Amino acid sequence: MKLACRVLKVSESGYYARRSRPPSVRCVRHAWLTDLIRRAHFASRGTYGIRRVHAELPLGQAVPVGHQAVELLMRRAGIQGISGRPKFRRVPGVITAADRVERQFHRDNPDELWVTDVTEHPTREGKIYCAVVLDAWSRRVIGWSIDGSPSTALVTNALGMAIDQRRPTNSTVIHSDQGTQFTSWAFTRRAVDSGLLPSMGSVGDCFDNAVMEAFWSRMQVELLDRKRWSTRVELANAMFEYLEIFHNRKRRHSSLGMLTPVEIEARRRQPTTAA
Repeated sequence: MKLACRVLKVSESGYYARRSRPPSVRCVRHAWLTDLIRRAHFASRGTYGIRRVHAELPLGQAVPVGHQAVELLMRRAGIQGISGRPKFRRVPGVITAADRVERQFHRDNPDELWVTDVTEHPTREGKIYCAVVLDAWSRRVIGWSIDGSPSTALVTNALGMAIDQRRPTNSTVIHSDQGTQFTSWAFTRRAVDSGLLPSMGSVGDCFDNAVMEAFWSRMQVELLDRKRWSTRVELANAMFEYLEIFHNRKRRHSSLGMLTPVEIEARRRQPTTAA
């Protein structure tokens, strides 16, 4: 020990005093915050990065903490989120509806704009397909369907679920790409009979349905690509849990001010009190 102190130019009395000194208030707080960060990261399935972990502490747990402190503690603890590159699909089709959106996806009220699309993912038994309908205002999944084939029934069932849950008005726009499922007679008739206004982007342009492409990209990174799936039932159950539980009720969205879709809709329903 004497040799070590001499090499490091530290007095022996200072070394022993440091060993017997209790942890500082800052060290105790950092240890506590690191534990909260680990829990928030674990609750997000290991997907949250610095921004969403930082949002979770004050918004979800009422713990005041700065962004830089979260960044420092996550770096020290080796905690990081996961990210991925968007994978855009180009599906040729036939134009049956004009583009009523023109890449302007922001909406100020619910049920003004719905967006929909289909994705696929392999299992050892074969591929599974998932169709989703999102409310562009709250980013909430309001309709979904999972099947072993990319049929017209897949997208029609997802749309039917959204219609039954939300009871849209005659001004609600349903926006999709020009895939064969969405240009089908059954899907178009279901939309029109319910008072929806069909809208489609141009052929082979992922940016014309960017909200859905971003959603699939997140789902791919946060769920689908994280393991190899054995059966269709296993993946279908995981998709259900991701859509209804994690995405709608737990995942904090940067476009919503780090609130969840359920939280943003609940705030909208709260009655305003007179000043």
